[in-house]
Amino acid sequence: MTVPASPTRRKRSSLLCFRQQVPHSASLLAALLGAAVFLGGWQLLVELRVVAPVFLPPPLKVAQTFIHMSVDGSMLPNTLVSIRRVWLAFLISALLAVPLGILMSGYRIIGATFEPMIDFIRYLPVPALVPLAIIWFGVGETTKIFLLWLGTFFQLVLMVAADMKRIPNEYFETAYTLGARPRQTLLPVALPAMLPQLMDSMRISLGWCWTYVIIAEIVASDSGLGFVIWTARRFMKTDQVMAGVIMIGLIGLVTDQCLRLLHRKLFRYQ
Repeated sequence: MTVPASPTRRKRSSLLCFRQQVPHSASLLAALLGAAVFLGGWQLLVELRVVAPVFLPPPLKVAQTFIHMSVDGSMLPNTLVSIRRVWLAFLISALLAVPLGILMSGYRIIGATFEPMIDFIRYLPVPALVPLAIIWFGVGETTKIFLLWLGTFFQLVLMVAADMKRIPNEYFETAYTLGARPRQTLLPVALPAMLPQLMDSMRISLGWCWTYVIIAEIVASDSGLGFVIWTARRFMKTDQVMAGVIMIGLIGLVTDQCLRLLHRKLFRYQ
């Protein structure tokens, strides 16, 4: 005779079931546990002298530096400058990439025209194009925005085109049955159908844009988190370098969670 599993045992085992939903409290506890393990391992490396403190300062030292830089005014103004640059470049990328991606997927001749060139450019390393950017735009703000745009636009175009391709053909056939023409299906049919996936694609590409902020802000810059990190690196102030990196990570984490929450609010049906 088989003894049924207790409710507590079933609850515990369900946390490891494939694609099983877990309570919010369990997710939060797992996140805190992961952070604790990471910080504990970091501290252990320092205590055992596996890595010299000059190269890897302890977590408490980095936290103190982060708080000090936040209080003395050296962190917040540069953070705001980087946020402005990233969002400006990202919005320009999105305004250009969304319509182009939709057209490339909706009209095959447009896709055949642009996709090979976009595939070629998106594989080019952005740091290798810094000299060209300086030659074209000088060392001002335009160069920084251009480099951030360059690292985002071409990836986002292809993601938007892929989101468009995932729309079932039945949606368009239904619109044609009701008398719509092909051009009339783009805004009322295609855009609402792809919007949940499109928002996810834009959230991911925004993260990519932040990964290029260091490259963009070391080009004759006197502000921004990239400038803070690069200046601290020059004087071997590893704790300040890590404080700047942590600030970028915190901005990304908060932004990503806010966009995830907005996605759940807007698309509850999913």
